[in-house]
Amino acid sequence: MSVKRRQGRAVKAVLGCTALVLSVTATAEAAPHQDRDRDRDRDREVARRTLPAHDGWASLGTGTTGGADADRAHVHTVTTWEEFRAALAADGDAPRIIKVKGTLDATASGCGAFEAEGYDFDTYLADYHPDVWGRDTPVDGPQEDLRARSADNQAKAVKAYVPANTTIVGVGRDAGIVGASLQIKGVDNIIVRNLTLESPLDCFPQWDPTDGANGAWNSEYDSLVVYGSTHVWIDHNTFTDGRHPDSSLPRYYGQLYQQHDGELDIVRGADLVTASWNVFADHDKTLMIGNSDSAGDTDRGRLRVTLHHNLFRDIVERAPRVRFGKVDAYNNHYVVDPDTYGYSFGIGAESQLVAERNSFALPAGVGAGRILKKWKDAPVTTEDNYVNGRPVDLLAVHNAEVPEETLRPDAGWTPVLRTRVDHPRAVPALVTHRAGAGRLR
Repeated sequence: MSVKRRQGRAVKAVLGCTALVLSVTATAEAAPHQDRDRDRDRDREVARRTLPAHDGWASLGTGTTGGADADRAHVHTVTTWEEFRAALAADGDAPRIIKVKGTLDATASGCGAFEAEGYDFDTYLADYHPDVWGRDTPVDGPQEDLRARSADNQAKAVKAYVPANTTIVGVGRDAGIVGASLQIKGVDNIIVRNLTLESPLDCFPQWDPTDGANGAWNSEYDSLVVYGSTHVWIDHNTFTDGRHPDSSLPRYYGQLYQQHDGELDIVRGADLVTASWNVFADHDKTLMIGNSDSAGDTDRGRLRVTLHHNLFRDIVERAPRVRFGKVDAYNNHYVVDPDTYGYSFGIGAESQLVAERNSFALPAGVGAGRILKKWKDAPVTTEDNYVNGRPVDLLAVHNAEVPEETLRPDAGWTPVLRTRVDHPRAVPALVTHRAGAGRLR
């Protein structure tokens, strides 16, 4: 081969390698931009998702679309609690989307920021000690007045009222809100998705010496309240006590200084709610549907709620507790802590609970009869539920193990608003891997 031909091949090889390097470099440089574009497109698409047809009670009638129709001016990305509340307050009832990025902290300034002048917790403890005040009369006086004023200050700071036609959605895997109580009150068409909601701590629980035999500390602030509202979809959120489990709270007067209320309450004439693929964890009074036996005038014929593919892990009670409502609870998974467990399904005044195809992981020493709890006489349907991988007739077992709380069968209605129903044996793995914040698909 001639020298010129060898030189020509060498030059072509060098040029080819150079082109390959340039191509790889260009691809590597483009990749981050492409990834960012894909993430942005995905966030945009997730933010405008609506509740699928036939997906629980919230799909009935007009369905639930939240802020899907929001124009560009009504799409907000927020990174602080102050920005979040401002986005909620703007724009009237125009459809809006609020994207939560990172963790918003409603009580970043600490409990001291809410204290009314003159309030002193040590003085409160001294004034209302049972040895001083007794246990027969509710507390009153200067320190109780100052505690109530301090509690009002906190309420104004941590409650956020969600307007109609709103979607609130977490961005990515680590979006959340701590120390706050979201209030969906008297509105229609709300979506809340992909948020970790750490239970707010009540800085100023009230001592009630008349509550029970030994008195009790009573707190305010649920993580999320649906009050007199309709068409609400709560999906792929994680509700948890997070950094402040009850085991970390102190005791005064021999009683737990309870600073938590509920994780999710659906009350006062609320209707057409679907809660799907959420995690409810590490909490006592978890999920209440209907908050009073005397609320029949507002609740009767309402409180229609669907709960499906939710994970209830290490909760004490109310998963859910039901009054009045037609509640469809199916394909949920319950993992029980033997040291704290009370019950799962609370049967209350005029409730019509259908509990089907759920899965329970019960440890040794916890009988299946404890899954149901009778608060008032009402019928309940329990079909095809599994305990530790085997079918169990929850109603029959309850009535056999707790005969003093005998429950009646047949809730009197058949749910039809279901998009998918999984076999109970498949539910544990399915829900464990897919429920909760950061797991939207």
